[in-house]
Amino acid sequence: MKIRLPENNKPRIEMLPLIDVVFLLLVVFIYTMLSMVVHKGMPVSLPESSAVKPEKNTVLSVTINKDNLIFINKEPVDMEHLTHILKQKAKKEKKPDPDVLLFADKSISYQYLFKVLDRIRMAGLNQISLQADPEDQN
Repeated sequence: MKIRLPENNKPRIEMLPLIDVVFLLLVVFIYTMLSMVVHKGMPVSLPESSAVKPEKNTVLSVTINKDNLIFINKEPVDMEHLTHILKQKAKKEKKPDPDVLLFADKSISYQYLFKVLDRIRMAGLNQISLQADPEDQN
């Protein structure tokens, strides 16, 4: 009687589980990248709006906190030097008219906000985007 021994098969990598893992990693990576909003502002309590779109292609960030302190890209600046420093930073950028994100705490006065806006415009920057938090839809 002749006994047949099983053939020795080469080990192989199963592709279906590998594809599932790669797809899962791709989905997680895409989701995390889309959920991150890149800004250089300080943490402030922003006003809410139902039509908020996150800005991602910005160069300069101006933040006004609840104590009326002004920051440019997390560096503190006083009102008198705001225009001069913005002009300097705008010259360093590759774009001729860089975008400015303005993060203003919702507790600051309307008048103070307009003073800062005027200083930004006096620096020759006209692409200003006021930032807000998305409004709860409850």
